[in-house]
Amino acid sequence: MKKQFISLLLLAVLWTANPLSAQELKPGYNREELIEVMHVSARTGGVSAYNAGIAEPEHYKLAYRSPVMGLQNMWSLWVYDKTAVITIRGTVNESESWLANLYAAMVPAKGQIILSDKDTFNYQLAEDPRAAVHAGWLVATGFIAKDLMPRLDSCYKTGIKDFIITGHSQGGGIAYLLTAYLLNKQKLDGLPKDIRFKTYCSAAPKPGNLYFAYEYEAATQGGWAFNVVNAADWVPEVPFSIQTIHDFNTVNPFDSIKYMIKKQPLIKRIAYKTLYNRLTGPPEKAQECFEKYLGEKVSKEVAKSLKGFEAPQYYSSNNYVRTGNTIVLTPDEDYYKQFNNKDGANVFVNHFHQPYIYLIERLKL
Repeated sequence: MKKQFISLLLLAVLWTANPLSAQELKPGYNREELIEVMHVSARTGGVSAYNAGIAEPEHYKLAYRSPVMGLQNMWSLWVYDKTAVITIRGTVNESESWLANLYAAMVPAKGQIILSDKDTFNYQLAEDPRAAVHAGWLVATGFIAKDLMPRLDSCYKTGIKDFIITGHSQGGGIAYLLTAYLLNKQKLDGLPKDIRFKTYCSAAPKPGNLYFAYEYEAATQGGWAFNVVNAADWVPEVPFSIQTIHDFNTVNPFDSIKYMIKKQPLIKRIAYKTLYNRLTGPPEKAQECFEKYLGEKVSKEVAKSLKGFEAPQYYSSNNYVRTGNTIVLTPDEDYYKQFNNKDGANVFVNHFHQPYIYLIERLKL
């Protein structure tokens, strides 16, 4: 019944649309396109006090809104002509939603994760075995992907082949992973080749390590993915990044240091080895600490929310990096007059949709 409902609803939307205004999705940053997408994104979870004052989308109409799933995750589908927007909700004021952020250990970008006693997520977000991503947002991606795939199929059957993927804040972090999942599924013949995906993350945190970023950027290069960042916003700076010598490519000068130290005379060998351990030890211990508390400890809380959840094998790294083509929104003096944190109480003053839309509309980027 759900498939029939979504198909009929989409057909109705298409029937009322003006066919003369239909356009194919094109690569490249498009300011007007982004503004419309941000207006859609602000309404992912419905109308609320949060999006008060943000204009309604000019063209896109709501076709489907998912139930709440996983760690308080939700997505919605909006349609205009032959293009659909897949928009992912960000963090909400629920403990499970914050758990998705705090579950910040890294896991391989290819594998299987048991989400609950009813859901197992087989995924490939990258081919490189060194690629790794944020565990909490991977869990969210698994739940969203299960609900999304039949709707994607229904859209395709009605003639929709162009999809914009978007998400703000946590939703942006998940949008990275969902984009990678869908592109890899398409590459593995799990989706039609003539579907086009374009991604606008906004206020998104760092989704994974350098090797995930390399594959994501290679797959979306040519103007098919962007992350829009307010330079005053702290959220794109998280999760914490810790780089150790194990995060470098296999061929690197650091790999031979221990061998070179062994060749030195005894006194120098002791001194160099001490220095080497002092430089490399703290980052490695910090990474182990982050994995213990933001992986092993937090996973126990995740298991309380998701019956049957099994913590995956972690990837021993915390080398989170900024990913994708970044559009930087630089605040000016007028911006700070409107968005300020004089009393220090609102740490999200530069993070919500409102300041982002303000900057996008005023900066002619």
